[in-house]
Amino acid sequence: MEIPAPLRLRVDRDALVSNWQAMDRMSGAAACGAAVKANGYGLGATLVAQTLAGAGCRDFFVANWAEALALAPLGLTLSVLHGLRAEDMAAAMAGFARPVLSTPEQVARWREGGGGACDVMVDTGINRLGVSVQAVADGLLDGLAIETLISHLACADEDVPMNARQQAAFAGLKGRTRARRMSLANSAGIGLGADYHFDLTRPGLALYGGIPRPDMAGPLRQVARPEAQILQRRLVPAGETVGYNATWTAPADTEVAILNLGYADGYRRALSGRGAARADDVVLPVLGRVSMDLVAVDVTARPDLAEGDWLAMDYDLAAASAASGVSQYELLTGLGQRFGRG
Repeated sequence: MEIPAPLRLRVDRDALVSNWQAMDRMSGAAACGAAVKANGYGLGATLVAQTLAGAGCRDFFVANWAEALALAPLGLTLSVLHGLRAEDMAAAMAGFARPVLSTPEQVARWREGGGGACDVMVDTGINRLGVSVQAVADGLLDGLAIETLISHLACADEDVPMNARQQAAFAGLKGRTRARRMSLANSAGIGLGADYHFDLTRPGLALYGGIPRPDMAGPLRQVARPEAQILQRRLVPAGETVGYNATWTAPADTEVAILNLGYADGYRRALSGRGAARADDVVLPVLGRVSMDLVAVDVTARPDLAEGDWLAMDYDLAAASAASGVSQYELLTGLGQRFGRG
């Protein structure tokens, strides 16, 4: 039995392609890849990867080997950012993805296991994953068949001196390994200019309609559009309240729609009293507190809306982030599994 989902996540494939093309243009002579980890930032990794591969993207990045395995049937060039645990060796040796080695132990494990082409993460200052610049200079990677030498910027969304220090540290590794390519810039890093692009860029957020830096907003389009079905329409008399803890009181008789959507679906409680739905060009404010599975919106301006109708949630990432205080990344990757995606 197939039951239609009461929630829909509309993924605008044209906007997704347009955003990748914008990042590709901004990357200049560097190739432009795509981060599709976390299930394609919540939109569906297979859908995203297939769409971008069709647009010309050739390099895809996931977090772990389970994510890589899910995309293996697509025959893409995949890199696994979280490297190579002992438990991952069988998958890595199967050849459907490259490990991004990030510790001396992983380098040794790959060598001893007879591994071939790999990528390597170098820490230039973010102090997350990566071998040290000094270890590379001391020969840790000598003889490895490295496809891409990678590092990651800590503060690319800000104009701070640390960006230039990381760029210089990474640039200093040119010619110190057998790496065919070098890659430093994420979405925001692309916006820092040509010195940060090296041979391959790795946008994530910008592909999905997020704005990594204010000066990059122009060409980027919204991709994710959550839609929720009206479960009930009701009249709330003046003076009565809506939702948990009675945080909203009707100033006048108000027509309210209760939607099949809540924080369990990733529509954050921080959007209580701040978010909105839309019916065509009419803004329908969220009333009261967002609960686990339900949210209330004011539909007084749309007397035609009824039980079973669908409303689009106002989900421009930069605006929703500003309204809620929740990062654009969390607003995307937190979208739940109860959405029908398409």
